[in-house]
Amino acid sequence: MIDRNKRAWLKSTATVAVLGVVAGAALVGCGKKEEAAAPAPSVTAAPKAEPLKAAWVYVGPVGDAGWSFAHDQGRKAVEAHFGDKVQTTFVESVPEGADAERVIRDLAAQGNKIIFATSFGFMEPMLKVASEFPDVKFEHATGYKTAPNMRIYDASFYQDAYMAGIIAGHMTKTNTLGFVGSFPIPEVLRNINAYALGAQTVKPNIKVKVVWVNSWFDPPKETEAAQSLINQGADVLLQNTDSTAVLQTAEKNGKYAFGWDSDMSSFGPKAHLASAVVNWGPYYIQAVQEVLDGTWQTKRTVWGVKEGLNDLIKIADIVPEAAKKQVEEVKAGLKSGDFEVFTGPIVDNTGKEVLAAGVKADQDWKDKVNFFVKGIDGKVPAGQ
Repeated sequence: MIDRNKRAWLKSTATVAVLGVVAGAALVGCGKKEEAAAPAPSVTAAPKAEPLKAAWVYVGPVGDAGWSFAHDQGRKAVEAHFGDKVQTTFVESVPEGADAERVIRDLAAQGNKIIFATSFGFMEPMLKVASEFPDVKFEHATGYKTAPNMRIYDASFYQDAYMAGIIAGHMTKTNTLGFVGSFPIPEVLRNINAYALGAQTVKPNIKVKVVWVNSWFDPPKETEAAQSLINQGADVLLQNTDSTAVLQTAEKNGKYAFGWDSDMSSFGPKAHLASAVVNWGPYYIQAVQEVLDGTWQTKRTVWGVKEGLNDLIKIADIVPEAAKKQVEEVKAGLKSGDFEVFTGPIVDNTGKEVLAAGVKADQDWKDKVNFFVKGIDGKVPAGQ
């Protein structure tokens, strides 16, 4: 039997041991707590920036050639350049007038921050809508009116037309050229006059006949106009319309013609002498970049051969070397800025001097062209 003193000793010893274990555990716990790494801060991914929404309004169908096709190639260049930073859309075959206003307003309401309207007749509708959406940037092709959030841009197609005229002058057998015109506005009159002036550097007495269709895109009317010109003796045709109808009509009749706005060589390979083209991509990329950077501002931009916007391409093998050489010399002068198509003396087809000898036309002069130069038959339709 264990005596009472021994039991007391054992009990106290056990108590000390238990206390020691508890104290040790507490110390170990404290040590772990001190050594534990601080919890990692939570990381929240930044929300992905919404793409800039950009829209285009076309007067004709996109198709596979012509004016609207060329603009849409520029839109696609924007997509390729910016990737997911930009979201693009377009509406094609929009009539000029009330329909254009509705379309432009809808695009602005849908959140597009830059809208390009690509036909002269879209100017007034866009100007009206621009006043309703001050935070949207509006761009109008070929116009002349601006607003704090609306600017204009244009191409120098008359430079292409002048070079085409040189080739036409070398190729014509009848000394009569034809031109299918859309609307008798300065933009188009410049092109007709440049075509005549280029041809007259080869044959000073050459004549140019014009038939108006009062439309930018109307293949049946363009066909009729081209046939009418051929019936009047024209054997080389140029146009300021958007379809391939003129070139195809020339091919059918065994005559010559040019592509317009884009490469049309495949639509009439025997008739095709060259194509007057425009590359809108560089301008559209620059405009979108300015919106992204916050540097966009109202201005007028007119580019041409010098800036790489306009060119005459796919000159046919049947074109004489002398013509090709002359075109290359003119193109070099346009690129350097040393050559100006409209350099005086220039007289209209009534004999009136419209630009004095040695004077190079400025943009203001070009904007006000309302006449035919010497050698073009007929009168500019009244009221234009």
